[in-house]
Amino acid sequence: MSGSSFRSTQRSLGRQAAAVAQFLGVIAITYFGLLAVTFFIGRVVPIDPVLAIVGDRAPEHVIARVREELGLNLPLWQQFSIYVGKVLQGDFGTSVLSSKPVLEDILRAFPATLELATVGILVGAGLGVPLGVWAAVRRGGLVDHLVRVMGLVGYSVPIFWLGLMALVLFYARLGWVAGPGRIDVTYEYTLTPVTGLLLLDTAMAGEWEAFRNALSHLALPGALLGYFSLAYISRMTRSFMLAELSQEYVVAARAKGLSEARIVWRHALRNAMVPLVTVIALSYAGLLEGSVLTETVFAWPGLGLYITNSLQNADMNAVLGGTIAVGTIFIGLNLLSDLLYRVLDTRTKSR
Repeated sequence: MSGSSFRSTQRSLGRQAAAVAQFLGVIAITYFGLLAVTFFIGRVVPIDPVLAIVGDRAPEHVIARVREELGLNLPLWQQFSIYVGKVLQGDFGTSVLSSKPVLEDILRAFPATLELATVGILVGAGLGVPLGVWAAVRRGGLVDHLVRVMGLVGYSVPIFWLGLMALVLFYARLGWVAGPGRIDVTYEYTLTPVTGLLLLDTAMAGEWEAFRNALSHLALPGALLGYFSLAYISRMTRSFMLAELSQEYVVAARAKGLSEARIVWRHALRNAMVPLVTVIALSYAGLLEGSVLTETVFAWPGLGLYITNSLQNADMNAVLGGTIAVGTIFIGLNLLSDLLYRVLDTRTKSR
């Protein structure tokens, strides 16, 4: 290997190492900020975690002993260092409501949210992207107006109202779908959970009747979240496609005689997918954070409902643990979208 090629390889490796170090630094700083925010929220809210554990009528010496056991008598900086150390070990404390480790509760509730959010984003992206492309191609036409109206309704109508109306119509009146909850009580205690994802667990166990029941429960909240994702994704797809269809390469492709379908779906959409990946990832992160109103209306035992019930019962360990879990999901999907952006955008490959 010549000296010039060796130096070039060294520079390339140096740039890659610097990029990795910068990436890890961003993760560390962001996560540290998340831990700092959750810690100070737990100290600012007018809820005494000691009284939530021992009760309002506990003797003073019991309150003082529990406060010392929790480390709340220490300086704030020392409390924060202990808090960070425990979180990094996966110790979020014990839930007052369930008397179980908060991490165990989160791992139990998260698969329900994951299942619901995945169905929602598949519906939203699977229908929203083609509708957005179609609206951009037929700009000013009937399809364009319909897609824009769908997006407007999705943004403006409260999700809890749509959920209640959907339950009244499709469950109470028509009987097309099952009611609130993830699965009927008939199957709930006969099914052994493996992954926590009921559709997957019932299919793996060969319990197809239970599978249909779980799917019937999932259909309405999944379709509702899918519609709200569709409203945002279709609108953003339309915007990105209009920008791409006005570019000079599209005019040149048309002048060369390429078919309109190839120009739209192979070239314009491919370039529009670069920013669209971020939109879809953030939409998915929003659903994974726990759609509190949807989970409340449909009695869906997910992460959003868990955090809400914990907050209403002054269970701050569960609230902070759930908030950290939500923040971790959001940070992770943001970083994943950045990586996909670099893969899809050819301009970043030469840097």
